[in-house]
Amino acid sequence: MDFEIKTKTRVNLKKYTQDDIDVAYKFSTVIYKEFDKFVKAIVLFGSSARQQKSGDIDILLIVDDVTIQLTPELIQTYRIITEKTVAKISTKLHITTMRFTSFWEYCRAGDPVAVNILRDGIAILDTGFFDPMQALLYQGRIRPTPESIWSYFSKAPVTLHNSQWHVLQGVIDLYWAVIDSAHAALMKMGEIPPSPAHVADLLEEKLVKKKLLHNRYPKIMAHFYHLSKAITHGEIRTISGEQYDQYFKDAKDFVDEMQRFIRK
Repeated sequence: MDFEIKTKTRVNLKKYTQDDIDVAYKFSTVIYKEFDKFVKAIVLFGSSARQQKSGDIDILLIVDDVTIQLTPELIQTYRIITEKTVAKISTKLHITTMRFTSFWEYCRAGDPVAVNILRDGIAILDTGFFDPMQALLYQGRIRPTPESIWSYFSKAPVTLHNSQWHVLQGVIDLYWAVIDSAHAALMKMGEIPPSPAHVADLLEEKLVKKKLLHNRYPKIMAHFYHLSKAITHGEIRTISGEQYDQYFKDAKDFVDEMQRFIRK
């Protein structure tokens, strides 16, 4: 009996330029020839599909870690050949490698990593699983599990805390900018850089009293010294954006003034 098997249209093709697709096919041909069954899928995805002009061509290589043993020799050979292929074909290629077991777990949990790849990607090479998984996503059959939902949410409070830490660390960086520039100015005066606790006093004695520096700068130095100590000792745990902006303004003013003095 004669009959025709029709495949569904690959709607994501129109999201990519023909040039990107051609480069991806050329890369995939070389990689599959080298590794054959080790490669389960080669997928074009990423910024190109979202019309973002990053200049990169993002390729996902899904490799078989189920039936093939990933020995150190195989991994090293894979890396060398992949890097050489990218260098030969196009430096615009940005390669991401994922094990098949990892990709499957992401899909099973409805993880955003897999969902985004399935939503926008097109399989340049598929051994029979990527296109069906993509179709299941479009049909609404790949959904986040409660575990994956809470796994992602649990990152949020930690990230919020980290953001506050980064602001505090930024103030510490401002302190070091102030102390380093102050040391440089004192060195120009022939002074051996003192410990941070005595820098403000030495600026007052060697520069302010000789009318070489305005008296507000030792005060800025002293303020940053005490501020850094309060942060490192845990006495200050949060700093507002408004406070940071003022600290940055003071630090920049201090550094600029030290630079002017050194250049005299």
